[in-house]
Amino acid sequence: MTNLTIPQHGWPDEYVQRYRQAGHWQGETFGALLRSRAEQHPDRIAVVGGSKNLTYAQLDEHASAIAAGLLAQGFQAGDRIVVHLPNIPEFITVVFGLFRAGIIPLYALPAHRITEIEHFAKSGGATGYLCAAEHGGFNYLGLATTLQERCPDVEHVIVIGDATDRYTSLQDIEAAGANTDVLATASSAQDIAFLQISGGSTGLSKLIPRTHDDYIYTLRESARICELDGDSVLLCALPMAHNFPMSSPGFLGTLYAGGRVVLSLSPSPEACFELIKREKVTQCSLVPPLLMLWLDAAERSKPNLSSLRVIQVGGAKLIPEVAQRVRPTLGVTLQQVFGMAEGLVNYTRLGDDAETIIETQGRPISPDDELLIVDDDGQAVADGQAGHLLTRGPYTIRGYYNNPAANQRSFTEDGYYRTGDIVKLTPDGYLVVQGRAGDHINRAGEKISAEEIENHLLANPAVFDAAVVSVPDTYLGERSCAFIIPRNEKPRAVELKKWMRERGIADFKVPDQIIFVDTFSETAVGKISRKTLRAQLRAQLDTTQQNS
Repeated sequence: MTNLTIPQHGWPDEYVQRYRQAGHWQGETFGALLRSRAEQHPDRIAVVGGSKNLTYAQLDEHASAIAAGLLAQGFQAGDRIVVHLPNIPEFITVVFGLFRAGIIPLYALPAHRITEIEHFAKSGGATGYLCAAEHGGFNYLGLATTLQERCPDVEHVIVIGDATDRYTSLQDIEAAGANTDVLATASSAQDIAFLQISGGSTGLSKLIPRTHDDYIYTLRESARICELDGDSVLLCALPMAHNFPMSSPGFLGTLYAGGRVVLSLSPSPEACFELIKREKVTQCSLVPPLLMLWLDAAERSKPNLSSLRVIQVGGAKLIPEVAQRVRPTLGVTLQQVFGMAEGLVNYTRLGDDAETIIETQGRPISPDDELLIVDDDGQAVADGQAGHLLTRGPYTIRGYYNNPAANQRSFTEDGYYRTGDIVKLTPDGYLVVQGRAGDHINRAGEKISAEEIENHLLANPAVFDAAVVSVPDTYLGERSCAFIIPRNEKPRAVELKKWMRERGIADFKVPDQIIFVDTFSETAVGKISRKTLRAQLRAQLDTTQQNS
């Protein structure tokens, strides 16, 4: 068993005292949170997934049984288990069981495979791996076998479904801990509750340590800002291990508010529209590509979405051209969400005017969220100018787990996190996201926002979706390439360029190259993988040079 030291939260004592005195950190743990809700409304439905419904009392009982079973299996408080599950009720019973036992879940996304899981296990010092036997046609038991061959410290594999004779089933774990009440654990509110993965666009993900205190603060404030209560019904369609559907307000924020969580294995409009109608869903969260699919499907099928009040969109910037379609097409309030697993989360408020909701990505959760917007040299930009976003606050981490090299790059000496985002700040304190620093194109000294070009392209009725990336160029330094999914009949590239010029934009913003594709490669959480698009371009460039 690998006995890595779990680092503390890293906030200096003066900030710890400040956040406690402000009431941000209240000393509550996740294990106690669930028990409190189970005592308040034991018979209320907490989770719906497939054919299974769990009340708050049943969820609490499952969590205690899993905690007791894991401790009986030989796990100890502070151990790490990689949790690799789709959107099923067991995801929630498992993580609350781990919280009860003081064991630290390390979240993986269903689309992750052996390369990522091996990295998580090694860098996180995991001694266990918990997975579904099969999901989406993929056999996770084979991955588990390879993982144990490569990572001998992963002594335990726990499986939901057919565990075969080689592994332990979650059902057996629960049975071993049945009728055992586990509430008090070795965890305190200042301890790490779980490890998330970073959403960086290059390299393997870094591990993000989140404490009970800091994360429950975000749930409490997110539930308030999003106006959740016991009647709220959240549809969780994105992979629930991701920070956005977990806490913004996500399934954890909904449970904090005493509402109901409805799980969908598929984010498709066909699957989700039926669940919204059947379960009277009031809120859901999407990434922009999914929102566009929902909008197109709703225009065709005219589904019954009468219960739905709010659709949150985050994970990437929502283009205003698309944002404007939400209320007319779906009849709901759009709430933009801009945040990161490292901490800072911004929301447009439900009562904001249409221009603010469509044109901005919201303002921070906390009055103690500190924002700096700086130029390439680290100097503050003038009011209203775009720059690099740096932040620190009561729920923004002060360092990655077990990764000093990344910490040196990503954090300033005085504790600000370098987000990698380019933003502008409005006079009202709302952020307008220009894109990732890496998504900006430096073309002959002119810095171009990839998302600005995408915004123009998406205004063309022949374009369904667009992604713009930089291409190395010996003369210009970088040039732009637009990957485009056409809506119906493919337009000619020259016609699109002419159309963009007629919109009155600078000529250097017109894409130097346009490539038509049927689909975009996506990251595990459903974002467009710009890394893959750049790799395709590099491969084409290498082929051209070899043949010349």
